[in-house]
Amino acid sequence: MESYDVLEPDFYYHIFNRGNNKEDIFKADDNYFYFLKLLKKHIVPVADVYAYCMLKNHFHMVVRIKSVEELKSSIKSFNENKLSQPFSNLFNAYTKAINKRFNREGSLFKVRFKRHRILDEDYLRNVIIYLHLNP
Repeated sequence: MESYDVLEPDFYYHIFNRGNNKEDIFKADDNYFYFLKLLKKHIVPVADVYAYCMLKNHFHMVVRIKSVEELKSSIKSFNENKLSQPFSNLFNAYTKAINKRFNREGSLFKVRFKRHRILDEDYLRNVIIYLHLNP
């Protein structure tokens, strides 16, 4: 079983996932905009987004989880142990919308979202370059 880095305040993360069975997760042009709308709603209160890349069957993003002080000021019921919840909310909301619109059921994404903690500037720079070159 794969291990997942725990999301913690003040750390950078590379977050990514792909479609279940390599299925497209962005089926129409407006899906990209809807995903970004949900990203703004669910993620911006808890993280700063430094880069993202959305391709038809997968996505990547580089985020920095906000500091404890920032989180307490922007989230009423802040719980440091549940920092992955906004990400789950984003992916669940997006999946429900895609399932409804395209008359499908079940999981849209392959697994829980993957995340790797970024611990140094070289890795941060390389991940951002990778995201920009990925398309």
